[in-house]
Amino acid sequence: MEQMPELHAYERRQFERLFKQEKIDRFDDRLKVLERFLQVEQHVTAEELTGMLKTGGVSFSREFVEETLEMMCRFGFAQKNRFLNGIFRYEHRHLGQHHDHMICTKCGKVIEFKNDQMEHLQRQIVSSHGFYMLQHRMEIYGLCSDCLKSRERHIPLVLAKQGERVLVEDFIGGNKARLRLESMGIRMGDEIEVITNYGQGQLVIAVGFQRYVLGQGMAQKIIVQPVRGVERT
Repeated sequence: MEQMPELHAYERRQFERLFKQEKIDRFDDRLKVLERFLQVEQHVTAEELTGMLKTGGVSFSREFVEETLEMMCRFGFAQKNRFLNGIFRYEHRHLGQHHDHMICTKCGKVIEFKNDQMEHLQRQIVSSHGFYMLQHRMEIYGLCSDCLKSRERHIPLVLAKQGERVLVEDFIGGNKARLRLESMGIRMGDEIEVITNYGQGQLVIAVGFQRYVLGQGMAQKIIVQPVRGVERT
């Protein structure tokens, strides 16, 4: 496998050939955008890349940088992704290489990973269905190791993340709140799946095959423990 500096030099030569061949305007300026982009090993927005260029003494408008990134996507030098908050982020697209992503729902960190066994299994599944795969992507949402370390072991349900599974550890708010929750069918030791939680308004949860809608106030009174934390003890 080529070393990264060699790969980037190769990408630069390809960029020069294709952009000159297609008579793309402001070629020298767009080449500066590519060179700075190749130095970045994380997923960046057009605004972030504009700031990086400015820090290096090159001032372009965000619109020009975004337009150049879009051209780079069209010619196969970059790839555009939209993760949690709907903001578009760009990453390198090196030919012949594929990876997937893990996205932390708390801090927004994007972790790239590659697993040959998983890729082989996907090809097997596709083949078994007589399906012809053109492209694919995998995004796994959860909490990164840093966010897990800083997280409290026992939290109110209102802080649980969408898609998370938690165990009911306690009820606070007195007997009235406890009786109301138990009458709904939510009891100590139950495993809850958080269906939706947007940080405001109502939460939708599931206990077994039953869905429940809870207000923020009621969800604050249910103390839970992430299932992951239970499994590690």
